[in-house]
Amino acid sequence: MLKNTNEELALWGQTIEEFQLPRWNLLPDIELYMDQVLTLIEKYLSPLIVQPNQKIITAAMINNYVKLGLIPAPIKKKYNRKHLAFLIAITILKQVFTIQEIKDGILFQASVSGINASFNLFCDEQEQALKVVARQATGEKSIAIFDQPISADFIALKTATLAFASQLLAKKAISLGKNQLRTHPEEELE
Repeated sequence: MLKNTNEELALWGQTIEEFQLPRWNLLPDIELYMDQVLTLIEKYLSPLIVQPNQKIITAAMINNYVKLGLIPAPIKKKYNRKHLAFLIAITILKQVFTIQEIKDGILFQASVSGINASFNLFCDEQEQALKVVARQATGEKSIAIFDQPISADFIALKTATLAFASQLLAKKAISLGKNQLRTHPEEELE
């Protein structure tokens, strides 16, 4: 990688290291219409998107999640805090897992800790995993995330968030490498 690619990756790493998900009590406590839900999810998760014009979530996706039983049906076309929490987790996890795996994981974790505690734990673990990959991107000393044994009740959650964060870093590095090839075509494979 060229120097400016390393610098771009480091800048991205700094952004990701500071990224925060809203906790349960910070999600709106009012019912929202679909367009409001889409706007909020985009706002919450846009820093995690590598492709600039990639749609994070659509109304069709949400409708499919309802049909598949991933989220409860809206009440009178309105969505609440519980819907938002599910949609944030699903939108992140669908990058690395099948819909059925996500459904099974959410149901399991909710049975262990309850929905709001599980969502807050998911946010904590995702931010920690993002800090790990951000340190790689910035060239700083890594944070140990497996420095102690993890209970079987939480290993799937911890490793799922790390899988997403690792994939995010890989995609960003590939994207920057691809851009480098566009600006320096002499370096392409023959």
